[in-house]
Amino acid sequence: MCVTRLRACLVALAAALGASALCPASAAEFYAGKSVDLLIGAPPGGGYDIYGRTVARHITRHIPGHPNIVPKNMPGAGSARAAGYLSKVAPHDGTVIANIMPGAVIGPLLDPSMEKMFNPTAVQYIGNVNNGVRVCVSSARSKVKTFDDARKIKVKFGGGQKNDSTHDYALMHTHTTGAIWDVVLGYKGTNDLSLALERGEIEGICGFDWASLKAQHPDWVRDKAVNVLIQDAIEPNEELTKLGVPHIMKYVTSETNRKVVEFILSQQVFQRSFIAPPGTPPDHLAILRKAFDETMTDPEFLADAKKMRIDVAPLSGARVQKVVHDLYAAPPDVVDLARHAISP
Repeated sequence: MCVTRLRACLVALAAALGASALCPASAAEFYAGKSVDLLIGAPPGGGYDIYGRTVARHITRHIPGHPNIVPKNMPGAGSARAAGYLSKVAPHDGTVIANIMPGAVIGPLLDPSMEKMFNPTAVQYIGNVNNGVRVCVSSARSKVKTFDDARKIKVKFGGGQKNDSTHDYALMHTHTTGAIWDVVLGYKGTNDLSLALERGEIEGICGFDWASLKAQHPDWVRDKAVNVLIQDAIEPNEELTKLGVPHIMKYVTSETNRKVVEFILSQQVFQRSFIAPPGTPPDHLAILRKAFDETMTDPEFLADAKKMRIDVAPLSGARVQKVVHDLYAAPPDVVDLARHAISP
């Protein structure tokens, strides 16, 4: 009698466990009462910080259990520090995610020494907030008023660290478009570069995201405190084209340089990616991706984004994952040329 009763209890328990494993609600309940750390791979106050914190304010409403999202800045190596921490140190259960710069994703491809930090094809992409266009700007006080001037007059431009667009794009132009500016490297981010521009330490910045520029310095645009010299994107941006800002391909004349520039600019497809660690449980990743997609169409988020002057043109996590895998399948000769194009 006792044995029979014990067997019945074990069967009932096994059935209950099997049902819970199959039920999506069990994964959804995982986030209830928890906090999720959002590592922002950039310094406070810059464009990536603004985007990361804006998403953090709204995505919790779309995650079952409504966990507390805690933004934490972790700048360094163009976001590779945050991505490396996420990959190798953080829990791989979806309770730590990161918002990283595209330079961190393309970095290990262009700089083999970075491969030890993290594998961009192994992390799980949650989604991308916008496909960006970047610009080069000069101070209104500079003799360089147009990009044609930049090919004739040598002035100082500032740049960040490796994998930061302000580093890579400034150097890319000197190798592929005829710009002759001297690039002063080592600034910590666009905030430091902006201060350097205002102090007159440098006369220009390249690789500044157009949406970030408008969000961080609306007065620069409104008061014409800077000259927007050129737009860097695969396709011309309608707003910038209407403002008379030339597209980079106007100045890229050789077919080889065109391939190199297109390869480097392709990272803007995953301009502001949110990632989860390798090995994140599929059901947890599915919850995060769904929450991200829903956030991108959330009226409250879109109203907040408009208030913060940031652009939203999202891509799904699955789409970004494919773009990254395709990028890492690029021909070795093009990768080698691109590597040289962003080297001092």
